[in-house]
Amino acid sequence: MTDGTGRSRLVHVIDDEDSVRRSLEFLLRSEGYRVERLSDGESFLGNADKSAHACLLLDIRMPGLDGLEVQERMAAAGLDFPVIVLTGHGDIDLAVRAMKAGAVDFLVKPFDREKLLDSLARGFRKIDDREALRERADWARAQLGKLTEREREVLDGLACGYPNKTIAYDLGISSRTVEVYRANVMAKLQVAYFADALRIAFAAGMGSESRWRAAHDPGPPPS
Repeated sequence: MTDGTGRSRLVHVIDDEDSVRRSLEFLLRSEGYRVERLSDGESFLGNADKSAHACLLLDIRMPGLDGLEVQERMAAAGLDFPVIVLTGHGDIDLAVRAMKAGAVDFLVKPFDREKLLDSLARGFRKIDDREALRERADWARAQLGKLTEREREVLDGLACGYPNKTIAYDLGISSRTVEVYRANVMAKLQVAYFADALRIAFAAGMGSESRWRAAHDPGPPPS
């Protein structure tokens, strides 16, 4: 199974029970996933590839590092893979803690095939959404690269919800000059409406969408 770019989708199966690892591998390979079977969290953490298009099926209770400790070390190492926790009937409290730590879902053994596949699909959608946002941000930053430093300063002020007079005062220019820079921004970004320029600014991480919303309430913000 591949994503929209042709990359294969990898599932790390981390469980100390060999029978569970083998049954999951058989199921997942039949669905087109690549599978890596591991018996402990240390093995995964020692060899994890941050760039992999991957999700984890992670047993919550294992010798050595348990599932929660694996999640903690993943966070510390910047490993942002979606995690689906595997748990027994007596470990629901631990599973809830894992969810609070960011797990996509938890599955109680013996788990339902369709629920497992649905959870994995949601995990990979999370990756796809995150990468789409990153690509959008890269594109937006490239667009803002067309602007002069002063044009970016004016756009940043407007994206923060500041009125023209405040921006003019902060930059030591006139309100009329702010309007000129605003028009230049729209022309260089090739947008017909300033709301579209704001969308680009927000996507690039410029300004403050929450502050813009507060300054322009009521009324729908750009989305």
